[in-house]
Amino acid sequence: MNPLETFRVALRALVRNKLRSFLTVLGIIIGVSAVIAMVAIGEGAKARVEESFASMGSNLLIVLPGSTTSGGARGGFGSAPTLTWEDLRSIRSEISTVRYAAAVLRSNAQVQSEDQNWSTSVNGTSPEYFLIRSWKVAAGRSLLDSDVETSTKVVVIGRTVVDKLFGPSADPIGQVVRIKNIPFEVVGVLAKKGQSPTGQDYDDNIFVPQTTFQSKIQGGLQKYLSGIIFIGAVSAEGTARAQTQITSLLRDRHHIAGNVEDDFSIRNLTEMASAQQEGTQTLTTLLASIAAVSLLVGGIGIMNIMLVSVTERTREIGIRMAVGATPLNILLQFLVEALTLAVAGGIIGVAIGVFSAGRLAAKFGWPVLIRPDIIFISVGFSALVGVVFGLYPARKASKLDPIDALRYE
Repeated sequence: MNPLETFRVALRALVRNKLRSFLTVLGIIIGVSAVIAMVAIGEGAKARVEESFASMGSNLLIVLPGSTTSGGARGGFGSAPTLTWEDLRSIRSEISTVRYAAAVLRSNAQVQSEDQNWSTSVNGTSPEYFLIRSWKVAAGRSLLDSDVETSTKVVVIGRTVVDKLFGPSADPIGQVVRIKNIPFEVVGVLAKKGQSPTGQDYDDNIFVPQTTFQSKIQGGLQKYLSGIIFIGAVSAEGTARAQTQITSLLRDRHHIAGNVEDDFSIRNLTEMASAQQEGTQTLTTLLASIAAVSLLVGGIGIMNIMLVSVTERTREIGIRMAVGATPLNILLQFLVEALTLAVAGGIIGVAIGVFSAGRLAAKFGWPVLIRPDIIFISVGFSALVGVVFGLYPARKASKLDPIDALRYE
């Protein structure tokens, strides 16, 4: 009997018992759909975490000044000016694992357009900041080195500020806004960046050259940097090394002895992102493992139904052997029946899993990422389940004695 004829005989046997065949594949359908949906949702959650941290910047380190101490009360990092402009220049020039470094001076102020006003965060910085944050300009231009060198009164504004001062559909390029009653020309609008994991609106910010900030908005502290330093490492792998080298450089520049606490703090956001991703990956693996158990349950269901089928069709098996079917033909027939059930269940399960993942992702507002490798693995695993759990019933059918089978009632 050729393979095509074997498949046709197996298919006819399955069609004769539609309800039983459906109930048999139900376990496989549930298992595969659960695996696809759980992995897709898990990958979507992982992508959301990556997106949140990517909005902060790539390979990002933040250096904060030290803490004040008064009457035993410590003010916390950032309360004492311990970082200098020379520290920033040294980080840029002496540490090979640092690609960009930029100071960020920050103050809250009321910003006024011609007929509206809005209280927002005013930041004094340099062009490198936008490279560190991977923050593109949606309209106009970004800050330039020449703006910093000449203390130009120009401003780049976030999308939220545009909406509040000019309206959602307005073009603010070339318009004038006043910061502390000082006129600044709007030269750029930043691309929408959204919110941080803590709910901070990145787009509710405006940026001016750091020298302009010091001379027009908030006076500087001479050699001390009255803000923080953003650093972009050359790679994700080099971020930890950059942190170590910056720590050594600043301790040396600040003449800190070996057993004395640092007068600065370095935050490594790459490590935070990795920890978040590892936690999400662990949860995804756990959910997929739980869902995979139902595949095994489905396989046991296939074996159970196939054993019942062998018992019910004993006389049929005897007749087929009497007219020339070999034990191998009988084994292949039952094996093909089990394989067909499993693969059909796997394909239906993939369709249901993709649909369910899309609905769940839409409900939670997550991106849904369907991994093709998981689809192929799920269908392949369901086929393997069919072969493994269908092999015993098939072997039992092929070993029946034709005479005993013909006498079976």
